[in-house]
Amino acid sequence: MRALLLCLALLLPAGPLGAQTAEPFRILNRTGQPATALYAVRAGRTDWGGNLLTHGPLPDGGGFRLRPNADAGCRFDLRLVLADGKEALVRGQEVCVERQIILDAAAARAIRSGAAANPQAPNRQARASTGTGFTVALDAILTNHHVVETCNRILVRTPDGRFLGATPPARVDRRLDLALLTVPGLDLPPLAFRSTPAIRRGEGVVAYGFPLSGLLSSDAKLTRGEVNGLNGLRDDATQMQISAEVQPGNSGGPLLDMQGHVVGVVVAKLNAQAVARQTGDIAQNVNFAIKGSEALGFLRTLNVAPVLAESRGAERSTPDIGDIAQGSTVFVRCER
Repeated sequence: MRALLLCLALLLPAGPLGAQTAEPFRILNRTGQPATALYAVRAGRTDWGGNLLTHGPLPDGGGFRLRPNADAGCRFDLRLVLADGKEALVRGQEVCVERQIILDAAAARAIRSGAAANPQAPNRQARASTGTGFTVALDAILTNHHVVETCNRILVRTPDGRFLGATPPARVDRRLDLALLTVPGLDLPPLAFRSTPAIRRGEGVVAYGFPLSGLLSSDAKLTRGEVNGLNGLRDDATQMQISAEVQPGNSGGPLLDMQGHVVGVVVAKLNAQAVARQTGDIAQNVNFAIKGSEALGFLRTLNVAPVLAESRGAERSTPDIGDIAQGSTVFVRCER
């Protein structure tokens, strides 16, 4: 059966705020000290832009009103630089839903020194393969087992370009092809898993990840498709078949519904050459994802409590789904 599937880990050789809308949101400083700088950018952006506090510090208890760029979407990363040199940082805030974002004592866990924790640099001389992962809890990344199998070192690259090291060992389920990585210093919001209703054939889905690293550009790629079947190859009940195009490097990436909730983990595509040898015909665009329910079961066996959300109401646009995925999806590098 494995001969008919192509796993999607990719082996590598060694080696400012602008036009305004009418819908503002407000940031409240409840950190216990004044803030000397405030940054608010679209989630996943690799730089923070300019300091918005052009008229002086934001006192403790003070608020700052923002009108975002018309095409900035609904998810924002927010950063306060505090008087003592530390910072309060929150990512992936849904400002279209929560019009008031409070940084208070509850956010103190996000206050850290300005230097990123756990920075590491890739070893360009190592043999490496790559894949994708996404945040499911504090400092926790979900990916495929085959992405991290036999690694001597695992690095993840965050949306803002930092490389962080995973703490071994990865916790894995070889049967499901899932792995959970612990990455100290990760400060990305977890993606929410769809709780209800059950996924149906024909629903739209979006795959997000890092295919063909080193050949294509290094930024993440998004493809849209549909759920074609509710089981995988030869009636594998742990997987579903999808038409969203995936390539080597997509392994371990999130498959999201049109509300931006996780319904699966991208895992493989049909090996067209092997099928052609058996049938004389070339199969086209047959891809697979591990079902979200299976991923949830795996996480719960590890005492991880993922975020759950119902998928009801109006669908979001594909670019909005991409914005949701961007702030919580990482590039995974496995060095041997």
